[in-house]
Amino acid sequence: MYREIFVPVDNSSPSDWAVDRAIELCGKTDGRITGNHVYAARLHDVRFRQLETGLPARFQTPDEIKKQRKIHDKLIEKGLQLIADSFLDQLGKRCEAAGVRLTRQLLEGINYEEIVNEVNRGAGRLPGLIGFDPDRAAGYDGGDKTRSDVKVGENGRLIAEEEDTAARLAGSSGREYDLLAIGAHGLGRQPYSQLGGVVSRVLRGIEKDVLLVRDDRPFEGGRFLVCVDGSSYGYRAMRLALELAQAFGGSLFVCSAFDVEYHHVVFHNIKDVLSYQASKVFKFEEQEELHNNIIDKGLLKLCQANLKRAAVMAQEFPGVPLKTQILVGKPFQVIMQWAEEIKPSLLVLARHGAHRIEGTELGSQAENLVRLATCNVLLAGTGGVKPEDIPWIEEDGVAGLPWAPEAEVRILRVPPFAQGIARRAVEEYVLEQMKGEPATVTNRWLDEAIRKLLPTHMQLIMGIGTAEEIALAEVKAQEQMKGTKVQGHDSDPQPLTPDVEVRCPVTGAVSTRPRVAADPIVWTEEAWQRLQLVPLIARPLARNTVERFARGHAIWRVSTRVMDENKQAMIAADEFDMDTMMVMFQELRAKQIRAEAEGGGRDGLSAEMRAFIEEAKAQGITRCPIRDIEAQMGKCPVDLKTMKPEQAKAAMERLLAEQAGD
Repeated sequence: MYREIFVPVDNSSPSDWAVDRAIELCGKTDGRITGNHVYAARLHDVRFRQLETGLPARFQTPDEIKKQRKIHDKLIEKGLQLIADSFLDQLGKRCEAAGVRLTRQLLEGINYEEIVNEVNRGAGRLPGLIGFDPDRAAGYDGGDKTRSDVKVGENGRLIAEEEDTAARLAGSSGREYDLLAIGAHGLGRQPYSQLGGVVSRVLRGIEKDVLLVRDDRPFEGGRFLVCVDGSSYGYRAMRLALELAQAFGGSLFVCSAFDVEYHHVVFHNIKDVLSYQASKVFKFEEQEELHNNIIDKGLLKLCQANLKRAAVMAQEFPGVPLKTQILVGKPFQVIMQWAEEIKPSLLVLARHGAHRIEGTELGSQAENLVRLATCNVLLAGTGGVKPEDIPWIEEDGVAGLPWAPEAEVRILRVPPFAQGIARRAVEEYVLEQMKGEPATVTNRWLDEAIRKLLPTHMQLIMGIGTAEEIALAEVKAQEQMKGTKVQGHDSDPQPLTPDVEVRCPVTGAVSTRPRVAADPIVWTEEAWQRLQLVPLIARPLARNTVERFARGHAIWRVSTRVMDENKQAMIAADEFDMDTMMVMFQELRAKQIRAEAEGGGRDGLSAEMRAFIEEAKAQGITRCPIRDIEAQMGKCPVDLKTMKPEQAKAAMERLLAEQAGD
């Protein structure tokens, strides 16, 4: 557990409770407390300068102003150090009575900045101590550097000597802390305040574990509540909760939550705004049924697996009473409700969950809970946590169906986090069709399951769907592509300060202004031509993928080089979305066309094309979505090659209306 604990003090009740919990922890580990107070003498220096105009006239000469500034600085700095010293005196008495080692520490600067720097890296700014007795100063970090530059002159007034910034500082501690224990509020607490101003800023910057103290309930014999979501961060929080419950003879409550209501709300919201024809094309009733029967079931199984892993971890702590619970609803909301029921003395949370986005400082569920929870909260840091640090568990004993090799290869293309749900959904579909009889999942079964389970737009991109659906989707894609801005060539020099042309709606005059982030991405002619190789249905997705990459790298013009960089980034991350896969299929089609033009061998294929196909077969690729689309397009009553998009759209609407009438 924790052996090096950092505790800021300000003489408030939450600060005193944080000291109590830190002493309680050190009693189990023979740990040490660093008692800290931050004062900001430089802030008072700035304020004094703002008020100088109000001084009497005799103090307004340049020399006198300079002298008064020095005297004020020294008085404020010494006064703040003495106040902080009195705070730490109280802490010292309590640590001495409990037999806990204490290091006293003062830091100079903005309070939350200095706390973050000290806890993360031991890099807080230690001041030289003004006017402290050398023997007393020796008990402080940096206390070997004392200062005696405040003197009293013959006239009884203070004399302040010149000194630079370096002379005021004594370096930094370089200490490595395990835990920050801090009160949830300070002396300035207001009735509606959820967190103190310093604490709310500190929480976002700290990388270590943080104990947020709201009440005076001890850990000994208490109830500990921990939340797991299947991430490695959650299981680190689980281990901390187990260690604390064992050390203090407490009981442990473990929960895992999933929210189904949100998805139901989204489904109904989208359904309400769809036209009758669009709802038929997208088969929303079927999609909602899929969601209820598959997605909700899959989320429930994930929660069951989360708690099963937690139970496996608890086997290492046989003396800890354990109760698990699945909670259904918005995670922070249902966790709050369960906490109201069991009244834990400590809520243990991971700083981030399974959906962590790189660069974020605090997960949304964790932030809600640290603000709203009425009990003490331990926020587990991310240091040393690896994504693969997830306990292994046995399967539930339900044997899966055997998969044919070609179907196995295809299901492995599903992203890892969704692969279990996807595989189980397909197997349940096959078992339902076979009335429970044993069967093997083949490509035929997989195609049927895809038609049943996948949203319609994904079926269209994969070449599965009716000719009418495909035609309507292509018309929609053409409309979406109209807003793309194409200008210039790859070879054009890129200006250092790009401008945007704007036209006055009244006079028609054209002027320029600097480009802003909200302006549309510009495509070069070469990049635009390459984009046309993507099947029309998938083209808007492909464009959006490249533009998202460009905006993420502060690029305003997409050239073929940018497209290549985007593709390489996806290869390096092993993250291929559907539109990129469709580009690869289109390359296959282009090779086939070249082979047919060249004559090829006896089977009409070139050596390059034959090798490509053999390689695809070896990987289990037996169907080409592009060819499926072309085959179904031949049956479409609308000739998109000769009709304008508006005409095709009108024809499709008439066809759908006739079908609805039938």
